[in-house]
Amino acid sequence: MLIKKPSDIRPSEILDQKIYLTRREFIRNTVGATVAAALMPPLLAPHSVYAGTKLPGVRKGPFGTSEEPTPYGDVTSYNNFYEFGTEKEQPVIMAKNFRTKPWTVTVEGEVNKPAVYQLEDFIKPHTLEERIYRLRCVEAWSMVIPWVGIPLADIIKRFEPTSKAKYVEFTTLHDPAQMPGQRRAILKWTYVEGLRIDEAMHPLTMLAVGLYGETLPNQNGAPLRLVVPWKYGFKNIKSIVKIRFLEKPPVTAWMTAGPAEYGFYANVNPEVDHPRWSQARERRIGEFFKRKTLMFNGYAEQVAHLYAHMDLNKYF
Repeated sequence: MLIKKPSDIRPSEILDQKIYLTRREFIRNTVGATVAAALMPPLLAPHSVYAGTKLPGVRKGPFGTSEEPTPYGDVTSYNNFYEFGTEKEQPVIMAKNFRTKPWTVTVEGEVNKPAVYQLEDFIKPHTLEERIYRLRCVEAWSMVIPWVGIPLADIIKRFEPTSKAKYVEFTTLHDPAQMPGQRRAILKWTYVEGLRIDEAMHPLTMLAVGLYGETLPNQNGAPLRLVVPWKYGFKNIKSIVKIRFLEKPPVTAWMTAGPAEYGFYANVNPEVDHPRWSQARERRIGEFFKRKTLMFNGYAEQVAHLYAHMDLNKYF
């Protein structure tokens, strides 16, 4: 019998979308439906889950986890993307007709090569990597996702940041006509996030253009999003249209909305509770029982040195 290790399994072999949807429908119609409902997020109709385009030439990246990935259907139908609604089941429906072509990314600030880049030119010189990363949401749920993207450091080097570039600010598209959530004052739009330059240059940090070997679905942040696996999900900004290099830290969207609840760093730290809930345990999507939350989302060995002289209770 051939037994494959997680590192040998291609994204397409993990779980076919059609099989996944059929399995979910079967479970819902069996005696175990009540238990299954507790294990999985609400099921959307099959026509609401969209497959992307296969990305060619993707290589296995040097970083990642051997944990079992979260099924494609859950990853693409249970999302935080407030631009398309505050309920996790809304983005897959409301983002259906979101236009991601053409797409440009403006690079400005403390760099020697500021410009407005077409998305194709922005990523074309790079080889895409697949990395299976954990994604931890501040509401105490988590997923394991096979992301496809480019190390952010490789892209930053092209722009030649100056010695004054201490922080990197990212901005999401602002288009209320396409993004109905932006018509409500949920946050102070547009959505802004940021990293310290050494965080941005860390080899774990990537700009994702796909998942499960396919282009990013709209509801997952198409066509370009940030993935910083040791930070809470809200830090991983979606549908990026601007990258700005700054001397001082940017004020992010969630810092503006709730400064006592959401700090600039947003590192996964189970020892610091959110004011409204504990962060000590988390529920992996698809599992019934909670598990212990790991420091830095399990990436402490790689990133703890970045914060060695910081009080992580103060700088949360």
